[in-house]
Amino acid sequence: MAVNEREDGFLTKDEWMKIGDLTRQCADACRIDPKYYEQYDVKKGLRDLDGRGVLAGLTEISEIRSMETVDGKLVPVEGELYYRGINVNELVKGFLKDERAGFEETTYLLLTGKLPTQRELKSFSSLLGEFYTLPKNFVRDIIMKSPSSDMMNTLMRCVLSLFPYDPDPNNTSPENVMRQCLQLIAEVPIFAVYSYAAANFYNNNDSLVIHRPRTDLTMAENILYMLRQDCKYTDLEARVLDMALVLHAEHGGGNNSSFTTHVVTSSGTDTYSAIAAALASLKGPRHGGANIRVMQMFDDMKKNIDTRDDKQLADYLTALVDGKAFDGAGLIYGIGHAVYSISDPRAKIFKEFVEKLSYEKGLHEEYELYRRVEQLAPEIIGKKRKIYKGVSANVDFYSGFAYRLLNIPVELYTPIFAIARMAGWSAHRMEELVNAGKIIRPAYASVAERRNYVPLKERK
Repeated sequence: MAVNEREDGFLTKDEWMKIGDLTRQCADACRIDPKYYEQYDVKKGLRDLDGRGVLAGLTEISEIRSMETVDGKLVPVEGELYYRGINVNELVKGFLKDERAGFEETTYLLLTGKLPTQRELKSFSSLLGEFYTLPKNFVRDIIMKSPSSDMMNTLMRCVLSLFPYDPDPNNTSPENVMRQCLQLIAEVPIFAVYSYAAANFYNNNDSLVIHRPRTDLTMAENILYMLRQDCKYTDLEARVLDMALVLHAEHGGGNNSSFTTHVVTSSGTDTYSAIAAALASLKGPRHGGANIRVMQMFDDMKKNIDTRDDKQLADYLTALVDGKAFDGAGLIYGIGHAVYSISDPRAKIFKEFVEKLSYEKGLHEEYELYRRVEQLAPEIIGKKRKIYKGVSANVDFYSGFAYRLLNIPVELYTPIFAIARMAGWSAHRMEELVNAGKIIRPAYASVAERRNYVPLKERK
C-alpha cells in the first residue's frame, strides 16, 4: 500500500482527536462578538431586520415587489414577481391561454429581454433541441463510472466535466458564453435523470433504463419522458412540471445562487466553474432544499397526529414553532420568505395547479391538509414570534407535494430547481459579463486585536 493511501479510507481515533482539538481552536478563533455587527453597522446576511437585502447591484432581469412606501413608511403588499419587467402572472396567463408550455418562452425572455415571436420561439426551441445530446462516451465515463447518492454533487461534477470536452472553454466572449449556457440549459436535465438512474442501479439494485431526450418535446415533457420507464405522462402532469420550471426560473439577482453567479463571473472565470458554484449554493438546505424539509415535516406530522383533527393540527404547529416537534428547529417549513410578506405570487399560481393534479391522482384530501396548514401557520407564528413583516406560504410549500404527485424521486427535488434556475443563472452571467469592469469585492472590517509575534521556543 502506498504511503499516502488508507486501506479503509477512515481516520484513527487519535487522528480524530487531533482534528477535534484543531476544530475547537479554530471555532474559538472564528467566533465574532455580535456587538461588533451593531458597532460597525454591518447587516448580517446582507439583510436588514425587515428582511430587505442590502443593495449590492443593479439588474434588468427580474424584480420582486413585496413592500411599498406609504406616507414615508414601508408597508407590506401582495407579492409580485416580474421577469424582464413583465408580471409573471401575465406571462403565465399568456401561455396558458394558448394551451402551450411556458418554460422555453420564459428562458428566451430572460436571456434576450423580449418575448419571442412565434417564429423566434420555434427557432429557439429547435436550437435547444440541438443540445439535447451529450459528448461521446460522457454517460459511460462520467455518469456511470462514479454514481453518487447526492444528485447535486453529481450535477456539479457533470458540469465541470464538460470543460475538457469544450473546444474553447475559457473564452468569455458573449457569443461563446451564450453557446455554453444554451448547452447547459439543455443538458442539465439529462445529467440529473441519468445520474439518478445510475445511482438507483448501483446503490439500490434497481433496473437501469435510460431514454434519449426527444427534440419534439418540451423541457418538462422530456424530464418525465426520460425519468419514467414507460415514458408516459398526462397533459396535466407535463403542465404542472412546466409551471414549476417557469416559477423557479429566476428570482432577483440577490438570491444566494444568482448572487454567487455574479460574484464568480466577475472574476473572469469560465462558464462551467461559474455554474458549478451556483449549483453548490443551491444545494444548501437554506436555499434549494427547502421543499424536501416541507415533505419531511408533513410525513412527521401524519405519523404523530390525527391530521383530520384541527386542534391536534394546531397543537402540532405550535410545537413546531416552540422547537418541540419534528427537527426542533422552531420552523414551520414552507411558511415565510426572506423577501415576501403577505404572499408569494409563485405559491398562489402553483397552488391552483397542484390542486388539479391532486384530484387527478386521487389525493385531494392530502392537498386539503396543506391548505389547512397554510391557513393556520401565520396565525400561530404571529402569536409566538415578533414579526417584522407578514408571513405566508412560499413556493416550496407546494412544490415538494407536486413532485410527489408526479412520482419524482426526492433525490431530484433540488436538481429540478437547478434545471429551472439554469435560465436565470445564464441571464445573470451574461449580464455580469456585458457590464464587466470590476471584480466583486465587498469590504470586511477586521475586529481582531493586534498582537506581537512570539518566537517558537517562547510559546506556551
